[in-house]
Amino acid sequence: MVGSKNHKGEDNGNQAEDAYNSEEQHKLRLLRTFVESHDPSAKVVDDLTLRRFLRARDLDVEKAGAMFLKHLKWRKEFVPTGSISEAEIEDELAHNKAFLQGCDKRGCPVIVIIARSHYQSKKPGGLDELKRLVVYGFDKICSRLPVGEEKFIAIIDLQGWGYANSDIRGYLALLSLMQDCYPERLRKIFLIHVPRIFMTVWKIIYPFIDNRTREKFVFVENKMLKTTLLQEIEESQLPDIYGGMLPLVPIHLS
Repeated sequence: MVGSKNHKGEDNGNQAEDAYNSEEQHKLRLLRTFVESHDPSAKVVDDLTLRRFLRARDLDVEKAGAMFLKHLKWRKEFVPTGSISEAEIEDELAHNKAFLQGCDKRGCPVIVIIARSHYQSKKPGGLDELKRLVVYGFDKICSRLPVGEEKFIAIIDLQGWGYANSDIRGYLALLSLMQDCYPERLRKIFLIHVPRIFMTVWKIIYPFIDNRTREKFVFVENKMLKTTLLQEIEESQLPDIYGGMLPLVPIHLS
C-alpha cells in the first residue's frame, strides 16, 4: 500500500508539472504574439529569452510583455552596436573588481566580484560606465553558458569592504539591470566575508530587490565558506583564495 501511495504521489506530481509546462507553453505563444505585434524586431528573439521574462513575471503575459518591450528599447539605446567594447569601460576594468574563471557543477561560468575594489565614480558619466561594465559582464558570461543552461553563479566577496566602497546608486543600477534586463540569469549569489557594517547598506537596497531575486542571495558564514561553495563548484574549479585550485583571472583577460 505504501508503495502504491508513493507511486500515486509521483503521478500527481508529474501531472501537475505537465499542466504547468502546458500552461507555460501556451502563455509563451501569447507573449510572442504580443511583443511581435508591438515591435517586429522581436521576431528574431528565441523562445528561451522570452521564457525568462515570462517566468520573471510569474507567467503574466501582459506584465512580461511590457517588461520585455522595455528591455528591447533599452538594449537598442544603451548597446546600439550589439556589444560593449573594453575601450568603453577602461576605467572600470582598471580596478580589477570582476573575475571570471572556472565553472560550477553544471558547467556554467562563475563570476567573482571583489567589492572592496569598487568606489563610486565622481567623474561625469561614471555611473553609465559602471552600467556598461555590468552589461559587458552579463553578456560575456551568457555567451559561455553551455547548451541547456541559462543561469550562473556569482560570488560577491565583501572582505575589506567599508563605507568608502559604498555606492548605493551603483548597487541599485546593478539590481535594475539584473532584474529588468537579465531576468532569471542568476542561479545563486553568494555573499561572503560580510562585515557587519554592510548590513546598513543591505537594509537600504533590500526593498528594491524583487521576491524572486531575494531567493537567490545566500549569506555565507566564514566557517562554512568552502563547504558551501563546494556544494555548487568542484574544488578544481574553485578560486584558490577560497581553498580551490584556480587563480583569479580579471574578466577582460578570461
